[in-house]
Order: sequence, then C-alpha cells, then structure tokens
Amino acid sequence: PSVSLPATPVTGVNGWGNPMDLFDEPFPDVSTYEDFHTIDWLREKSRDTDRHRKIASRSKESFWEFTKSLLDAWSGWVVMLLIGLLSGTLAGVIDLAVDWMTDLKEGVCLSALWYSHEQCCWTSNETTFDDRDKCPQWQTWSELMTGHAEGAGAYVLNYFLYVLWALFFAFLAVSLVRVFAPYACGSGIPEIKTILSGFIIRGYLGKWTLLIKTVTLVLAVSSGLSLGKEGPLVHVACCCGNLFSSLFSKYSKNEGKRREVLSAAAAAGVSVAFGAPIGGVLFSLEEVSYYFPLKTLWRSFFAALVAAFTLRSINPFGNNRLVLFYVEYHTPWYMAELVPFILLGVFGGVWGALFIRANIAWCRRRKTTRLGRYPVLEVIAVTAITAVVAFPNPYTRRSTSQLISELFNDCGPLDSSRLCDYVNDPNMTRPVDDIPDRPAGPGVYTAIWQLALALIFKIVVTIFTFGIKVPSGLFIPSMAVGAIAGRIMGIAVEQMAYHHHDWIIFKKWCRPGADCVTPGLYAMVGAAACLGGVTRMTVSLVVIMFELTGGLEYIVPLMAAAVTSKWVGDAFGREGIYEAHIQLNGYPFLDTKDEFTHRTLAADVMHPRRGEPPLAVLTQDGTTVEDVEELIKETDYNGFPVVVSRKSERLIGFVQRRDLTLAIKNARQKQEGVVSNSVVYFTEEMPLLPPSCPQPLKLRCILNLSPFTVTDHTPMETVVDIFRKLGLRQCLVTRSGRLLGIITKKDVLRHMAQMMNQDPDSIMFN
Repeated sequence: PSVSLPATPVTGVNGWGNPMDLFDEPFPDVSTYEDFHTIDWLREKSRDTDRHRKIASRSKESFWEFTKSLLDAWSGWVVMLLIGLLSGTLAGVIDLAVDWMTDLKEGVCLSALWYSHEQCCWTSNETTFDDRDKCPQWQTWSELMTGHAEGAGAYVLNYFLYVLWALFFAFLAVSLVRVFAPYACGSGIPEIKTILSGFIIRGYLGKWTLLIKTVTLVLAVSSGLSLGKEGPLVHVACCCGNLFSSLFSKYSKNEGKRREVLSAAAAAGVSVAFGAPIGGVLFSLEEVSYYFPLKTLWRSFFAALVAAFTLRSINPFGNNRLVLFYVEYHTPWYMAELVPFILLGVFGGVWGALFIRANIAWCRRRKTTRLGRYPVLEVIAVTAITAVVAFPNPYTRRSTSQLISELFNDCGPLDSSRLCDYVNDPNMTRPVDDIPDRPAGPGVYTAIWQLALALIFKIVVTIFTFGIKVPSGLFIPSMAVGAIAGRIMGIAVEQMAYHHHDWIIFKKWCRPGADCVTPGLYAMVGAAACLGGVTRMTVSLVVIMFELTGGLEYIVPLMAAAVTSKWVGDAFGREGIYEAHIQLNGYPFLDTKDEFTHRTLAADVMHPRRGEPPLAVLTQDGTTVEDVEELIKETDYNGFPVVVSRKSERLIGFVQRRDLTLAIKNARQKQEGVVSNSVVYFTEEMPLLPPSCPQPLKLRCILNLSPFTVTDHTPMETVVDIFRKLGLRQCLVTRSGRLLGIITKKDVLRHMAQMMNQDPDSIMFN
C-alpha cells in the first residue's frame, strides 16, 4: 500500500501560507498550542526553516542585518552557557543546604550555626583520630539542652528531636508544593520525557516550579525520606532551560527548537547530579530525549561541561570532587569475580522489576482511592515511619549519599568505620595502599547484620516514598539498595578467599597475604545493577558509574552487571519505572523502544468508523463564519480537514482549530464588514461577489496544504512508525484523493494499548 509523503511544508513557499495575508502583521498566538496538546513537529521544523531562510537573505542587505544573523547563530550557545551556570550554581547551593539541614536533625555547630557537622570539626584543634567526628564546637541536641551526651535520656531526646525535625522539613516541603507549585512534586523525569516527545504541559517548567522545586528538594532530602535529588535536578535544569529559552524569540516562538534546548538542559542536570558530564549527555540521548540532532549533541556537551565546571568551582563537599561518593580503587579485578558481579546483576534486575510493579500498584491505589485526597497526611505518615525506623540503625540514620560513600569506600589503615574493623597482623609491613585480605573483626559482623536490616528497610520504604507529593528522585535509593547488597556480597567473597585460598577458584589469583578482593567495588557494581534494573539504562549508566569512580578498568564488571540487570528486568516487563509512570498518568508518549507487530490496517483505527457520525469537515468556499463558529462550539477536535465539497470529499488541506478561532476573532476586530454570514474561503482566488454580499474572509493563509496522508490499506505498523519518526499530531486517511477519515496520536496510542490487552481509555490527553 502506498503512503503519500508530502513535500516538506515550508512557510510561505509550499504548504503554510504567511499568517494572515489580510493584515500587515501576523496576529498574536497563531501557530501556538493549547495546554495538554501535542505539537506538530513538521510544522515547527518548517517554520524554523523559513525563519532561517529570511535571516540568511537579509544578512546580505546591511552590516546590521549581518550582525543580527551572527547573534541569532550564537544565541544557542549563549543559552547553553546560561543553563550551565545557573544549574551548576543551584546544584551547589542544594548540596550545601542539604548537608547542613541533614546534620541539623542531630545537632548544631556553636562556632558557626551555618556549618554542617563535618565543616564544624574541620577547624577544631581538639579532634582525635579515633573520634574525628567529635569536637567541642559540635553539640548534639541532648548535650545542648541537658548537658549529657550519653545515657538513655540523651538517646530518647535525640531520637525525639530527630523525628520532629524530619516531620517539620517534610511538612514544609509538601505545604509549599501544594500551595505554590503542584508540578514541583515527584521526580519530573516522566513528565520531561513526555514534554520532549512534543507534549505541552504549561507551567511544568515555569519560574514558580523552578523556585519551589529547588527549595522543597532541599527540605525533602534533609527530612531523611528514602529519595534522592538526582532526578529532580534534571527537572530543575530543564526549568532553567525553559527560562532562558524564553529570552530568545528563536526558541520562545518555536516549540520544536525549545525542546532541543530542554534536551541539552537535561544533560546538564545529570552532569551536576553525578559529576558526570559525558554520562549526562548519554543519559539525555538514551533515556529522555525524543528528537536529538547532532547539533543538540554538541550543545548538550557544552552545557554539561559548563554546569560541571560551575559546581566544581563551588566545591560543595570540600573534597575537590563533584559528588560525595567519589572513590578510587587500587586493586585489579579477576575473571572469577564476574560470577558474583553477574549475580548482583540478576539481583538488580529482579529487584527493579518487583519495585516497578509494587510502586505502580501503590500509585494506582493512591489515584483511585481516598488516599489521594490527603497528600499532606500521606507525606507526614511516610516521614514519621521512616524517621522512627531509621534512627536506631546508624546506616539508615545518616543521609543516603553518605551511606553510599561509606559502602563504596575501600578500607585503608586510617579508616575508623565498622566496615573496616578487620583483625590486623602485627607483623604486617606493607605499603598503605596494598593491605592484604584480613579476617573480619566483630565490627564487620555487626555492620553486616545492620546493613541487612537497612537493606530490607530501604527496599520496603522506597516503594511507598517514590510518588508522594514532594520532590523525589529514585537514583540514590536504588543505588543504596544495590550498594548494600554488593558490600555484603563483597565481604562474603573476601572472607571466603581469605579462609579458603587453597580452593581451585582462588588458587590462581589469590595467594595468602595478597590483596585480592575489594568489597567497595562490589558495592559499586551492585549500585549500577539496581539502578539499571529500575530505569533500564545501559550505556549512560556505565559511563556515569565509571565517571564516579575514575577507574576505566572497572568498565567490564559494570557492563556485565548493567546488561544482566536489563535482561532479567526485561524478562519480567519491558518498561522501566519512568515509562510505567507515563503510562499510569495517561500521557500521550509514543515510546520508540516499543515494537508494534500486529496485522491491523489504518482503516481499522481511523475515525469515523461504522455507526459513528460523519467526519467534521470544512468546504473550501461554501462555509460561513457562523457555520465555522458553530462547528468549533459543538466539537472539541484539534483541527478540521478542508475538502472541495461535501459531495466529492476531495482533500484540499487541514486547518488547526486554534488558528481558525484566532483568525476569525482577529478578523472581526480588525477587518470591517466581516459578519456571521460572511463566506469563508480557503481558495487561492476569491470569486467576484455582488455588492450586496457581506465582506468575505480569506483564510488560505492558515491552511496546511500538505497534510500527511496514508491510504486506508496502510499497515498500522507503518503508521505507528510514521507517527514516531515524524512526530505527527494527526494523519488523514484517503482513497484515490478522497477523504475517508483521520487518525490522531491518541488513536494510535489507544490502539496499541488495546492490542497489548491494556485499558485504551487510560490515554487521557490529546
């Protein structure tokens, strides 16, 4: 079956006419889109092509026009520079504020109230090696109020104030979100993916959302909830991108070009979240972007570079690194270790699949029951349970980033952590970086059972936390689950290698007194596996993780774990957490990863079908203004096909509902003689009318003369592919040039859902 491919519509040349040739200037808001509607990518592309052509032709007229053309060419790089600077600055401020407010739950620095625990003890001369985190300048709440640091009373008081601060932060966060910016809740990545695919959500990337998301993100993370700041930082960076793109008409007046900026902003967001500029670009390309031309790749790289440089200049962690959990390992890995690495990949895939199902089930319950009416109460309840359960365990009490940092850490002779409480050989004389494997001491065994409890706690509580009405990222909790499992497995393998070095699997590479196994590496691989299991990322995930560690030699273990977790996760269900939430919310997102293999035709999906009223159309020269206004009033369609006559139904073009409404409104205000019985013409030439007839209205200028059409026998597999690759809003179905029906993006999504035995009415938006 043939598919009629229209010539690319070019503004003012073939297809789109110059807006309103009746007037000297284009009327406002033409070619814009209503809220919760999909953009027309072909139309936006053609408008930008025409704009560029005009600038190029004018640049030869004068030096001033040439300068304007240069400014237009450089505006994209200027926007990227501004995005990088602002997103890097905001990330630095968020990191500093989170560090201070997290420690505020446990105590306060008397020498400077704005110092965190670590900063407070940096300047102290009274710290000892064993108690390096204790100094007289830092006091817990019990010390400050009662003068006692130890004892049951001090513990209960610290416990009570820890929970109280957590509840205060969480209540403040959810109240600010609910009152000032409802769009500031959640991760933001499902909505960013939907917006980048061409959907309009007004206000989602607005100034208020940016401000409230930044403030409440600090409060939510500081409250101790099982959530991270990495996902929301992508939303914050995209808000920055939207803010700066509105300063340049090149981006503010073209929704397609705006999305190129937002793709680059998403890369900058991941760059500052993980200190991984290259990983950020690959994340934007692999995970969130829908349309990613080569030009956007370069600009994404530049934005990510500027953002990372800005964050490095702020140095929020005081370690000259962009993240808290940067580590370096000095021991190579061995082939036999691929077995536990792959097992961690299996764990990550299974946990990811179970988490997605459990979280979606809980979120669906929230949407469909009375639970959704009390978002503040839900946040308070989750925070209270989290804080009460977390405080007794030292591994859940601290911030998740600090926990991951400790789990990734390779034990050296200067570490005082329980995870590094090994039995030392007094005769050991080796360099600092090459400590041999040693038997585990009592501190390690205590840490293992505490970590096991922390693992169960994190697995359960994250299911109920992701999706509540505060900014909540999923990267850090997922990494924490994997890092705990990985560290436990790493210690187990290490002790097995130490006590059974004569086994055949250890004999070749692990001699007595050698440094064979690095438990921190297992934690890192486990973190990558669990994050991959939840998000189904692969390439960008591996790059982000090796940028975190600075070790190229660990790419193979990371790749093995990431690929295994994706395979195992896909065996349970192909969609990641973000796609699952897009589907839950009913957003019209046509995922390029989904395959459509059913043998249906365009005629099976198009409207009208048998028994349905005929298609609402306009004729090229026989419709009055009153008829058009009545049609707009009675229907809610996004546009109308224009035919020669109702009898022949030969297709002329397609006109958008919004453009039609604005054109008639503008004509009534500015053009004399246009009344309700004025005839609307979509033809190139208007016939001569007698003087008694009212002034006609020519609207050929807003008519798309090259709408995309397919025949009624076109396979739906081809139609779906066309909608994906060209980003269409609608497609007209014809037979021998005669109009039969229309297929919209919503029809395609409903049909795909129906073919997969899902509820087709879950697609809620146009």
